[in-house]
Amino acid sequence: MWFCLICIAVNKQELIQQIRLKKSYLCTGLDSQLEKLPTLFDKNGKGLVDFNRNIIDATSPYSVAYKINTAFYEQYGKEGWEWMEETLNHLPSDTLKIADAKRGDIGNTSSMYAKAFFDTLAFDAITVAPYMGEDSLRPFLEFKNKWVICLALTSNAGHSDFQLGEYEGKKLYERVIETVCKWGSEENLMFVVGATRAQMVQEIRAMIPNHFLLVPGVGAQGGSLKEITEAAANTDVGLLVNSSRGILYASSGDDYREAAAAEAQKLANEMAMYIA
Repeated sequence: MWFCLICIAVNKQELIQQIRLKKSYLCTGLDSQLEKLPTLFDKNGKGLVDFNRNIIDATSPYSVAYKINTAFYEQYGKEGWEWMEETLNHLPSDTLKIADAKRGDIGNTSSMYAKAFFDTLAFDAITVAPYMGEDSLRPFLEFKNKWVICLALTSNAGHSDFQLGEYEGKKLYERVIETVCKWGSEENLMFVVGATRAQMVQEIRAMIPNHFLLVPGVGAQGGSLKEITEAAANTDVGLLVNSSRGILYASSGDDYREAAAAEAQKLANEMAMYIA
């Protein structure tokens, strides 16, 4: 385990610059699983890391961000953390490195989580759950040149259990966005909104015209890239659209790398059509 004493972070203007340069707002999700590795890889840590590295190399011309879902690595304990760290260290320096960890706890615990992902590991951003309030997010927001990506309107089946409930005359997810925006700024706050909720996302964009939105649900979950872009893009694009399974498992054969690159390029080519 090494400690990131000097980390090159990707701020908002640099992220926008990369989007313009690559004509893409693609975030590639690295939710890799041993049992789903192509047949030529051993089903072990080395196989997983080698697969991730090749996927990163194949998709880097089209990706402005990468999202590592930490649960896929944490399940293996100490070794899994090492595989995650090796994967993280291979990410290009000009891409936003997101820890999809969905942390959120009392203040001193959140402080430890923030140090883990922002100091010990070289992540630029982390997903957080806001349920416990400001003191649970504040430790993450106090880090300079880092991003907090707050869950707002998700694309899972159970999102309506709480997120669509009424609270003080507003939907709970609207209240979350409105309140969390008071704790940070468009320079260090993003929000997770699901691609399968295009109409609601349009309303969210009206609430927060300048914040970046991280959008899962395109591809395997059925979200439309065209619809979500028309609903939520702003003058700086303001979107990171994530694809995980559609890229990682575009092929299970020896051509997995070429298939992943082709899928990423396909998404990026469509994105280029929508970038002014």
